[in-house]
Parts: sequence; structure tokens; C-alpha cells
Amino acid sequence: MAVELSSGPPARVDFAPGTRVFEDIAPRLWDVTGDGLPEIVVVETDPPQGAQLSVYGLRQGRITKLAATPHIGRTNRWLAPIAAADLDGDGHIEIAYIDRPHLAKTLRIWRYRDGVLSEVASATGLTNHKIGWDFIAGGLRDCDGTPELITANANWSRIIATRFDGTTTNSRQLSAYTGPDSLTAATACD
Repeated sequence: MAVELSSGPPARVDFAPGTRVFEDIAPRLWDVTGDGLPEIVVVETDPPQGAQLSVYGLRQGRITKLAATPHIGRTNRWLAPIAAADLDGDGHIEIAYIDRPHLAKTLRIWRYRDGVLSEVASATGLTNHKIGWDFIAGGLRDCDGTPELITANANWSRIIATRFDGTTTNSRQLSAYTGPDSLTAATACD
């Protein structure tokens, strides 16, 4: 993995062949540590163990893995990131993703604190990706000062908004799902 910086040579990290696969649409540049600078958030897979969400950052000019969720536990299992934000207003960043969007269809929320990602909530029956798509649908919206995660329900019939209060999730139906554009529109608060 290489990162081009605004000044100086690119920073890079190399992995032994066959030890890691990056399985996402693209790396995400999200501020996970709360320092105002973006970290690199990726779906990283160890072939026998399945995917994990990993957070990389620049430390002393080197790309370093700062934190990661556990691997899903089986090969050919992955996750679809939704967003990173302070979802509950506690000053710490949470990262949300759908665990196995075609199988488990489970929203998982992880809090980054003191260099560790800890799972703080989950909710079943939600998804954001269909087999064959080259994108991940939905995302984050903040219409009234409270962030909401936008996904579809498990059978792709409804658009769902989910809030996290620091302990539990609360999901509500917004409208009918009519295609990926309807999820994009739901993130706009119209």
C-alpha cells in the first residue's frame, strides 16, 4: 500500500505475497482518531480467516496499522463499510459496516478509543450491497444534529435509518427501496 503525500516521498508498506487481499471498492480516508487528519480505512482479508476492517495511519512517515476488527473467521466472507463519525456525541469516532451483506446482513458499530476498535452495538436485518455491484450503497446522513446510518432492510424492500445512542441502535423505515439511487437520495435529508 502506498500513500502519496503533499510533500516528500510517498509512504508505503509492503506485505508478503498471499498474506493479505484488499477487498474493498476503494480505501476510505476517514478521521478515525479524532485528530482532524484522515486515516486509511480498508477491508483487509487474510485468505483463510476472512475479512476485517483495518485502520492505517502515518506515524513518523511510515504507514502503520493502528487498529483492526477481528477477522470474520472464514474465507470468502467480507464486510461493506458504511461510515465513520461520532454517532453518539461522546467525542469518540464510531465506524459502522455491514457484516457479510449477502449472508449475515448485520450492522456492526465499532468505537475507536485509545488505539483500539471495540464493538459497541449490532443490529440484524440490514444490508448495503448486492452481488455484482461495484459500489456500496447508502451511507451517513445528519439531518437534525443526530447522525443516521442509511441502509436497506434484508430483503431490499425498505430504506432504513439507524441511530446509535451510545448503547443501542434504533432503526426506522424511511421509504420504499426502489434501487440504489433511492439509498443515495435518503442520505441527502430531502
